[in-house]
Amino acid sequence: MLDIKFIRENKEKIADAAAKKNIKLELDQLLEVDKKRLNQLQYIEELQAEKNKLNELLPKASAEEKIVLLEQAKDVKEKLATSEPEFKITKDEFDDLMVKVPNIISDDTPIGKSDEDNVEIEREGEIPKFDFPIKDHVQLGKDLDILDLEKGTKVAGFRGYYMKNEGASLMMALMMYAMNKLIEKGYSPMIPPTLVKGFALFGTGYFKGKEYDSEIDEVYQVASKDKDSSGESSKDKKFLVGTAEPSLLAYYSDEVLKEQQLPIKIVGYSQCYRSEIGSYGKDTKGFYRVHEFMKVEQVVLMAADEAESIKMHDDMLEISKEVHRELGLPYRVLKICTGDLSAGKFRAYDIEAWMPSRDSYGETGSASNFLDWQARRLNVKYVDKNGEKKHVYMLNNTVLPSPRPFIAILENFQQADGSVLIPEVLRRYMPGNIGKIEKK
Repeated sequence: MLDIKFIRENKEKIADAAAKKNIKLELDQLLEVDKKRLNQLQYIEELQAEKNKLNELLPKASAEEKIVLLEQAKDVKEKLATSEPEFKITKDEFDDLMVKVPNIISDDTPIGKSDEDNVEIEREGEIPKFDFPIKDHVQLGKDLDILDLEKGTKVAGFRGYYMKNEGASLMMALMMYAMNKLIEKGYSPMIPPTLVKGFALFGTGYFKGKEYDSEIDEVYQVASKDKDSSGESSKDKKFLVGTAEPSLLAYYSDEVLKEQQLPIKIVGYSQCYRSEIGSYGKDTKGFYRVHEFMKVEQVVLMAADEAESIKMHDDMLEISKEVHRELGLPYRVLKICTGDLSAGKFRAYDIEAWMPSRDSYGETGSASNFLDWQARRLNVKYVDKNGEKKHVYMLNNTVLPSPRPFIAILENFQQADGSVLIPEVLRRYMPGNIGKIEKK
């Protein structure tokens, strides 16, 4: 969410961002509703002031004066009874329009209409050449008895899977390696809740509108009712997060931090749940695209300095590149174009690892800079050295998700005898420090 004052003063810039992000925005309507909202608010405040004044005069008034004052108070009350509901309607309309306003776009973001226009800016690592017929991760997982998609589908439905034996150990090794890597980089570890209230998902932009919409938001809502501390049924709707980002950032919601606390750097581990409703028919084979997985996510809350946020954003990407290098995975980096940027993003990168069975790269991470767009929704501020309150800037990056790097490791490090070598950096997290997964 942007500041309405900024929107008023930068109408052309906002309209340009909406057009380049392929977002339909009724900007003129928003500004008209804003004027109406302000006029109605001013009128209500004047009525409230008059009401307070009358309340002060009444105790001191004579009997005759009280008759007049009470009549005036009745008139004010009737006007408030009419104007306050009208203001609420206008405010709701204003809020509905405001949440659709996209963030501005960085100057170095490529112009494009869709993900096909994302720009490759870097490629590293040698793509392996095999002198034997290669297998995909599905066949490797089955042959090595480390992945069971059939039983996963039986128990969990489409896109369900079981990770078994050394496969389970390898997946946990990926998570432990990523967590420790970020801790070494100065990030504080956290395991956040994965069942959250709606405000955390709205605040971070995972709801497209003001409320959850099951038709477009790739989020699972929990149907069963919860109870609050008093034992009463909770009125809060609960949702499963698709990444640790919402719960990590919502940790600071409605808080005012001190500039000395910034930047706050957190690495979070969580289970993740995504309905993938927008990807129907895509990547149906294997577990490249699944409903449930694990992920290590990094987030940063920092002072409101655009140039410094760009530097921080690039530093976060460097960590992902280092992770891929240490795992021995060939990768490329894409700078996300305007047409593929979500509403809240100012700037973004994707990192992709080579996956032999796809004969192409597959996304293994994404780094995003939101400036203060998320912080305004979550109401996270800080006091700068001059005593001025500002909204923090928020950034996030996928360090490692569990499924796709797993796919890349199996397929890139498969051997002629059907075994799979384990990257050196993961072996210390494997039982017995094993360096290879072999057929039983």
